[in-house]
Amino acid sequence: MRDSERKPWSIGDIGIRFLILGLAALLLMALQVTGRLEPLQSAATQLTSPAQVGATGVTNNVTDAVDFVFELRQLRQRNLELEQINSGLLVENFELREVERENQTLREMLDFAQTRPGLELRGAQIVARVIGRESNNFLDYIMLDLGQTHGIAVGMSVVTDQGLVGRIDEVTDSWSKVLLITDASSAVNAILQSSRLNGVVRGAPSGDLVMDYIPQGQVFSIGEVVLTSGLGGRVPKGIPIGQVTEIRQRDIDVFQQAVVQPTVDFQRLELVMIVTNFDPLENVPDMLAPEVVPEVEPSPEGEDAAAENAQRETP
Repeated sequence: MRDSERKPWSIGDIGIRFLILGLAALLLMALQVTGRLEPLQSAATQLTSPAQVGATGVTNNVTDAVDFVFELRQLRQRNLELEQINSGLLVENFELREVERENQTLREMLDFAQTRPGLELRGAQIVARVIGRESNNFLDYIMLDLGQTHGIAVGMSVVTDQGLVGRIDEVTDSWSKVLLITDASSAVNAILQSSRLNGVVRGAPSGDLVMDYIPQGQVFSIGEVVLTSGLGGRVPKGIPIGQVTEIRQRDIDVFQQAVVQPTVDFQRLELVMIVTNFDPLENVPDMLAPEVVPEVEPSPEGEDAAAENAQRETP
């Protein structure tokens, strides 16, 4: 049986091995100094260079992949942060635009108030719009966020810097309802600014206004501005209503008509003003429906009867 157990190295064995290693080192140094080791080094380099290049390429690829993954995570995180910042800036931009638009509206209303120092105006915000139909006509209202607790009463005029909007038709403690001048049941005494002709502006289902009861034979033109006349004491005088876009005239009619385009854009109303110091004079008659008495030509029989009565009454 073979003895497979290794004997421990003795001091002599260790010394011999160190001696051999020292001689080999001296031999390599001598070959290096004399230049005889260069062919061996070149051969070794040629043999090992492909492996070194491959190992270096693999190492670089692995390093690049790790760096790419790390940078990708950083880019995603940064992109998420930028998206959040962008969203915040967009919201802030929208809010600033809304504030700017509201400030512009308030400045225009302030300019309107300064041009009419005799009127006390109370700003109100539109909270709803009601469009409905009753059995007799088409109703068009807006709802405001002011009511009796804010000093609002039925009959007060509602305006913007563009012109007349309507009148307060119903009031509760916290809100009020405005009957627009475009409603078919609305009627406002008006005057043409240039020709100074009076009439009555009524609402029309088309959204335009019609100025009625303009005397026949009087001349006015398209483009004239229509203002409140103040007749009847229901609406302050001089508030813009609209502009004449069409003249309706027939010889068989007693009065002329004018189609009026409102100066107020009722589809984009957001803020309005309520005239709080103008008390409507409810007892003053309006010029809303001038009574027309038709002229009746007397008949011959009537003339004879009148003559007989005159002769009987003559002593």
